Amino acid sequence: MAFAGLKKQINKANQYVTEKMGGAEGTKLDLDFMEMERKTDVTVELVEELQAKTKEYLQPNPTARAKMAAVKEGILADCMLTYGKKLGEDSIFANALVEMGDSLKQMADVKYSLDDNIKQNFLEPLHQLQTKDLKEVMHHRKKLQGRRLDFDCKKRRQAKGSQITDEEVRGAEEKFAESLQLAQVGMYNLLENDVEQVSQLVTFAEGLLDFHQQCADILRVLVEVLNEKREEAAARPKSEFVPKTLADLNIETLGSQDGMNGGTPFLSSRGRLKNSHHHMYSSQQNLSTHNNNNNN
Repeated sequence: MAFAGLKKQINKANQYVTEKMGGAEGTKLDLDFMEMERKTDVTVELVEELQAKTKEYLQPNPTARAKMAAVKEGILADCMLTYGKKLGEDSIFANALVEMGDSLKQMADVKYSLDDNIKQNFLEPLHQLQTKDLKEVMHHRKKLQGRRLDFDCKKRRQAKGSQITDEEVRGAEEKFAESLQLAQVGMYNLLENDVEQVSQLVTFAEGLLDFHQQCADILRVLVEVLNEKREEAAARPKSEFVPKTLADLNIETLGSQDGMNGGTPFLSSRGRLKNSHHHMYSSQQNLSTHNNNNNN
């Protein structure tokens, strides 16, 4: 940095500290200018916040943008299509699931069209406003602040008897006036650009309207189709169903194995226990009769 430039930076820093800490009075601009500054600051915040919130509205999860399931309609569509196909075409419920899954997938496509439309016709103009017009206006305002400090510093030092010439003060005043003009014109043009900015809001609203109208049309057709499926299901005669037995399924049971071996078809554990007690009782009777005969 040249010595003259460094000296100017020192003067501005000195004036800034003097105003903040020493109570020195700087050149005051009028209320109209201060109001334009306030509105410009609000516009800067608005453009930043509006871009972020619009992106969040369009796509809460930008990392999933490449997949159809990036939107909730796509997630639900994939679920219904998957299980509708797994159930099979002979199921009316399965066919209804596929119909609704296809409709939801159409709605997901419409949502992506909305995303592209809003990004191109609303977000991109906002980004242009932020990176060009607002950036230029804020640059002129910053330069104005620096030149105002330099002008006030030279006036103050000259008034205190410092070796500051009238020519130096006049040069600082001219630069201050130049920056004031550029800052005012820039802020005015920015704040009076309502037609273009409202037009962008109209485009956004039209995109939303078209999106919801298309979704309503898709859902209207879907409801008609699903009602037809419901009537078809209600009219379908129910076939008589008789559950199959093990024998129907040719499954060998314990009873069938005993029958093949020539034994009793089936004997429960209680039956086997009862027969065992009967044999024991008969044996005891025979033994008792034999002993009595011997005693006689």
